[in-house]
Amino acid sequence: MTKTKIQKQYEKYVATMQKKADIESAIAVLSWDKEVNLPDNSARFRSQQVATLSGMSHELFTKASFGKLLATLKSEKKGLDKRQKRNIALTHKEYERSKKLSKAFVIRKSKTISAAYHAWLKARAANDFQLYKKELGAIVDIAKEEAELIGYKAHPYDALLDIYEPDARTSELSVLFKDVRAQLVAFVKQLKKRPQIKNDFLFKKYGHKKQWEYGLKALENMGYDFKTGRQDISAHPFTISFSPEDVRVTTRIDERDFTNMLWSCIHEGGHALYEQGLPTDQYGLPLGQAISLGIHESQSRLWENNVARSAAYWKANYKEVQNLFPRNLSAIPLKQFYKGINKIAPNLIRTEADELHYHFHVLIRFEIEKGLMEGSIEVDDLEEIWNAKYKEYMDVEVPDAKQGILQDIHWSHGSIGYFPTYSLGSFYAAQFFQQAVKELPNLLSEIEKGNNQSLLTWLRENVHQHGQYYTAKELCIKITGEPLNFKYFMKYAKEKFGEVYA
Repeated sequence: MTKTKIQKQYEKYVATMQKKADIESAIAVLSWDKEVNLPDNSARFRSQQVATLSGMSHELFTKASFGKLLATLKSEKKGLDKRQKRNIALTHKEYERSKKLSKAFVIRKSKTISAAYHAWLKARAANDFQLYKKELGAIVDIAKEEAELIGYKAHPYDALLDIYEPDARTSELSVLFKDVRAQLVAFVKQLKKRPQIKNDFLFKKYGHKKQWEYGLKALENMGYDFKTGRQDISAHPFTISFSPEDVRVTTRIDERDFTNMLWSCIHEGGHALYEQGLPTDQYGLPLGQAISLGIHESQSRLWENNVARSAAYWKANYKEVQNLFPRNLSAIPLKQFYKGINKIAPNLIRTEADELHYHFHVLIRFEIEKGLMEGSIEVDDLEEIWNAKYKEYMDVEVPDAKQGILQDIHWSHGSIGYFPTYSLGSFYAAQFFQQAVKELPNLLSEIEKGNNQSLLTWLRENVHQHGQYYTAKELCIKITGEPLNFKYFMKYAKEKFGEVYA
């Protein structure tokens, strides 16, 4: 087989993958519209439209002829460069997994998710888990079915974890969360003994319009490109990408909590910068996609926590916020504001949690998902179990379903196996940011001046541009010289909060 023929076959592969990406981008547009603009009574046909397109995408990708093309390209030792070979290897792995799922199953799953999402919305509005329980049960059943179809060696949860964090295993995460809990609990107990920080000034009246305008400016300051993106309002903040040239974010605004909107803008902005930084010449291919959700989350957490919750960031930005909200902040000095936004205290809502308690929220969800998949937890008992775990781990009483079991959108999207990546992201972020500071000696002083370009450039070069060329582990080693190591997060936490709490 000549090189020219191989390249023609590779081009045929690219054309198929980009056609698949086009269909999935259309699904993404419909999904974005569903959460931002969809009228209340328009769900039925939207669900049908998404299901139809999902079936088309799956059918295109799992055709026997495409599998044969992948096998041919995978077997070739010459004629393809390293990047092309990596694309083929990753696509072949995904093909082998996808062909285990029939078109009928994919359509049924899509319809189940649509029904669950709208049931979740109604249940949240009514503050009643009972309105969602049946549909959530269907989500769990289809997740179990998918795990069996895909296959696993040790635990059914492994099959779902691999979708979001390739090569992650339930046994390894169980050990990680055990270690995290042991180390964080001791440290948080030390902080609780210190004089507690007052931050009531963050929960006064902050006008909707001014918050919105400042959120847009915060995104622009990070380097988010509004010529290839936009921000809207949704019930649950999210980032969605149709291509590196169309990446959108949403936020939510609480006029009695200034940080609610701010952190969601910056968090989703970190995700969006990753998507905008992926190579456009790899559109539709693995090298044009993020490595894993853990690495994706590292980008949002790095911007949200390591940058935007730092003293350096607010030296550059606090005066403007004071000017925007003089009645609330003019009498609050920078040091008090900095301590206020870094207050450590248990809470009910994961997305509003401080940096340390956040991982207890993730731990609870990990344990519940693991239990649901192995059958040790039933959906009928879920609200009671949720509330008991919050009392045990966080020492808080859950007052209602909206602040408890109904707070997250993920299960209504069918995303079981997603939550552990949130903690992994924080740990990668701490390790990456320490390396960035080491390689860029002036980084913190530049952030103090409001210049984030050096950091963005560093992330573009070290993370974004590679797509899936490296595994998460390989990328971490390439950037920092070692695999993910929890000690960097604890070092960061002890240095920062040791100072905040004196």
